[in-house]
Amino acid sequence: MPIERTGPSPLAGEREMLRGYLDFHRATLAAKCEGLSDDDLRRRSMPPSTLSLLGLVRHMAEVERTWFRRVINKEDVPLVWSEDGDYQVAYDDTGATRAEAFGAWEAEIEHARRIEREAESLDVTGRHPRTGEELSLRMVMLHLIEEYARHNGHADFLREGIDGTVGV
Repeated sequence: MPIERTGPSPLAGEREMLRGYLDFHRATLAAKCEGLSDDDLRRRSMPPSTLSLLGLVRHMAEVERTWFRRVINKEDVPLVWSEDGDYQVAYDDTGATRAEAFGAWEAEIEHARRIEREAESLDVTGRHPRTGEELSLRMVMLHLIEEYARHNGHADFLREGIDGTVGV
């Protein structure tokens, strides 16, 4: 079944537009992975890179968890795959499966959506995980849109290398 991707209305308010673009980019990553086996999802781009579609999905689960749960919601939760805060561990997809990676990623997206919906405004703040700088939910949502857009570019090349599929 093809993944539905719709962007926000060009006349949407700020919050609705941020939600819409973030969901559009989430759906784009899912679409890039659609119809592939676990082995295909673990295929690396080219040496020495260890980048794979499954690694990207695992990485984005960590990103969602960090920015929404740890930063905005101030939850004391570890990363999904690294107890010592090493984001690179997510890219190690050796033995990882679609079910494991997508299960974690989808769960973190649901947490993120709930946290964003429950926030009084886009001006709700948290602290940057490394610098301690105060930042808003607005900035977090913009950062995730940028993060997804960049990684979806990687996903374009990865998918094309697997089976020639372009677009989406």
